[in-house]
Amino acid sequence: MNDFTRPRLLIIDGHSMAFRAFFALPADKFITSSGAYTNAVHGFISMLATLITNEKPTHLGVAFDAGSHTFRTDQYPEYKGGRNATPEEFKGQIPLIKEVLSSMNIQFFEKDMFEADDILATWSKTATDQGMDVLVCSGDRDALQLVNDTVTVLYPVKGVSELKRYTPDAVEEKYGVRPENYPDLAALVGEKADNIPGVPGVGPKTAAKWIQQYGSLNDILEHADSVKGKVGESLRNHLDQVRRNREINHLLTDMDVAIEPNGLELAAWNKEAMNEIFDVLEFKTLRERLFALMPDAGEPEQSVSEATPVEITVFKSNAVEPWIAEATGTLAVDVVGKKTPFGGSAWTVVLADENNRAAVLPLDELSDVNTVFIRQWLSDAEQPKIVHGMKGIWHALHPFSNGIKGITFDVELAAYLAFPDQRSYSLEDLAQRYLYRSLTVTEHTGQGAFDLDFDDAAEHQNLAAQASAILPLAQVLREELETRSSLNLLEELEIPLAFTLAQMEHYGVAADVDHLRDLEAYFLTEGQEAAEAAYEAIGRKVNLGSPKQLQEVLFDQLEMPKTKKIKTGYTTDAAALADLYAKTQHPFLKQLLAHRDVTKLRQTVETLLKSVSADGRIHTTFQQTVAATGRLSSADPNLQNIPVRSETGRKIRQAFTVGEGYETLLTADYSQIEMRIMAHLSGDAGLIAAFNAGEDLHNYVGSHVFNVETTDVTPEMRSKVKAMSYGLAYGLSAYGLSKQLNISVGEANSLMEDYFKRFGGVRDYLRNVVDQARADGYTQTILGRRRYLPDLTSDNRQRREIAERVALNAPIQGSAADIIKIAMLRVHERFVTEQLESRLLLQIHDELLVEVAAGEASIVEDILRDEMANAIELSVPLSVSVGVGINWHEAGH
Repeated sequence: MNDFTRPRLLIIDGHSMAFRAFFALPADKFITSSGAYTNAVHGFISMLATLITNEKPTHLGVAFDAGSHTFRTDQYPEYKGGRNATPEEFKGQIPLIKEVLSSMNIQFFEKDMFEADDILATWSKTATDQGMDVLVCSGDRDALQLVNDTVTVLYPVKGVSELKRYTPDAVEEKYGVRPENYPDLAALVGEKADNIPGVPGVGPKTAAKWIQQYGSLNDILEHADSVKGKVGESLRNHLDQVRRNREINHLLTDMDVAIEPNGLELAAWNKEAMNEIFDVLEFKTLRERLFALMPDAGEPEQSVSEATPVEITVFKSNAVEPWIAEATGTLAVDVVGKKTPFGGSAWTVVLADENNRAAVLPLDELSDVNTVFIRQWLSDAEQPKIVHGMKGIWHALHPFSNGIKGITFDVELAAYLAFPDQRSYSLEDLAQRYLYRSLTVTEHTGQGAFDLDFDDAAEHQNLAAQASAILPLAQVLREELETRSSLNLLEELEIPLAFTLAQMEHYGVAADVDHLRDLEAYFLTEGQEAAEAAYEAIGRKVNLGSPKQLQEVLFDQLEMPKTKKIKTGYTTDAAALADLYAKTQHPFLKQLLAHRDVTKLRQTVETLLKSVSADGRIHTTFQQTVAATGRLSSADPNLQNIPVRSETGRKIRQAFTVGEGYETLLTADYSQIEMRIMAHLSGDAGLIAAFNAGEDLHNYVGSHVFNVETTDVTPEMRSKVKAMSYGLAYGLSAYGLSKQLNISVGEANSLMEDYFKRFGGVRDYLRNVVDQARADGYTQTILGRRRYLPDLTSDNRQRREIAERVALNAPIQGSAADIIKIAMLRVHERFVTEQLESRLLLQIHDELLVEVAAGEASIVEDILRDEMANAIELSVPLSVSVGVGINWHEAGH
């Protein structure tokens, strides 16, 4: 890694840079599915990756503060006093940063009674004596005293993404003194961040002038009587304070540290451990960035080997049938080429068998005989095949052979079922993780019988290496699924569902482009009108997208109550502004919030317009391996984030229409499915009785919690119990409920206590589910979908609490996901067996959307009601609501 002739040590102030990372990235944009904040972790590790890339250190260490009590607070109790309380969102992120560092085999150190700066100073001095160049990354200006010809300080000037290099000349240019005199200047001027007062009336320029005139601080103090004017008098009145300041800001360079600089040499990263912690943090892009940074870093115990060359035969005119006939066992099928699901046929099919042989078939170059044979073979359900990523392969082969049939195992789906918290299931990652094998061949032997003008052995060796990894991966992952009792979920649910989803993606949903364009213009006008009304409310124009300008308007001009303190002032995020509007009812805030809402809706419409294909339909992609709970997600475009209840959201849903040749759209969705699952899993007699009697659940719960008749439950009561009922299933605390309902924590606590008095089964279930998961090591859904949670017994409190929230959430949300998947499969199967032309188009959470052919509405409704209501047997009935209309909105109910 090192491009330099001398060893190069990079040392980082862990707390300082983590805190800056925290304020540089919005906390509400970095929350895991279990509710853990990770913005400081992401920013810190991203900065680390940049430093490793740009600075190419040979040695690297991170120093942390051990606590707020140090030898300096013993000397001066007010040291660092008056600081704001640590934000709740920041707490717990330092241990997670340490976990990432450990997985990367990067050393970190802390010591009671000392600060990170002292560790950095000691490392810096020792490393310099040992002939190293040193880079000190810190947001504490005290570190500038360490700068010399071989020590450079990297000081953050913008978050953690922009660092200024402080060399001796740069320090002098900025502060007017050499680095060794910087502590003298700080002793005179003080340091607000550390609560160290300076000499009144003495600023940096005056202090620098004195240092240039007299020399060191000691020289200045010796000549204090000769310093003229009020500043001279002020200096003489504060001599003891200045001496104390200088003693406090002196960094120790002779600490007893357990790790010497030569012990900080960069080592190979533990990729398995990195995968584990990055799965917890749900960082996909950052993980890929780090792995690309050190591609050769593998597990210490077993490194990744290069792919083994495969015996290749490329088929164009020579017959492929004999090759397949001679193959042993089930064949692996891989398809590479233009990864465009709905176009083109310039694909290459690669087959691999158990004997490390591969057949390469460029589909657009095959002879007529081979084309006919391979088309039939791919479409033959009796010919077993193993793949990676069935849905993508189905789309690729649809123009050639109407998709692919006979898939008995999908290693991508298998890996997802076995390890649902991973964030990547690419073939390359799976091969490295489970086979310790790279899929890139660097030496090409040119083996095999090549046909016609084939001369690109390198490309085809790599294609063959990919396909040849599928069979051994299937063997490993089959054993994993058998251990987890999950093989049936793959074979009976996920693989059949992938086939259904592929067809749904292929069908798409018809779009009314004219309506979308009208909406785009409407939202643009609405946005402009809201902006003009906002300007009128304050008497001037401002940039409504600029936090800085909004802060000036809200807190300076309008003198509104301050929101949460952030690095750049006070937050202007959506939640804070909504809370501020609730308190003030100011027209500027009303129009600002309206402008934000309508801007977001316009962006949604613009995305939908760009997504309309040549066939006039929008083809979303259903992601089957993203949500660890088992739920499907939608992407490109995301159709799950279109508002349902707002009037503007309903206008967007009007753009999804029935297609040509079809009669109507039909929607069917589950009513309160997660609460029904809660009733079933908890066995609570009250909830079960309510559902079995057909009661309105939230009115029923409200009557029991508030001790009133069902008819006397007010909308406010109903809203409270609804928020609580759903929140409890996801580990909602009294604090969280108080924020959600805008009530006191005490009132929220009383509400929860009253709820549990009436519904003790729910209370017992929520207590026991985490304990059971801790004993078993995993949670599972009603169908047995498991989610292993090793962190339930972790010594790291933050990771343990994350796992506990997951243990509460996974069984209920995962069971709901399984149930809707079963319903989809059965509905699709009924459409096929009863030879209906109607077709399933979309799944949005607990809702299915069907395009109904002429004359089939009645039977389609019966099928939906029957298969959805009977997808699984619970102790309470599953309730299904159905609606019909010419567009998605009208079909809603």
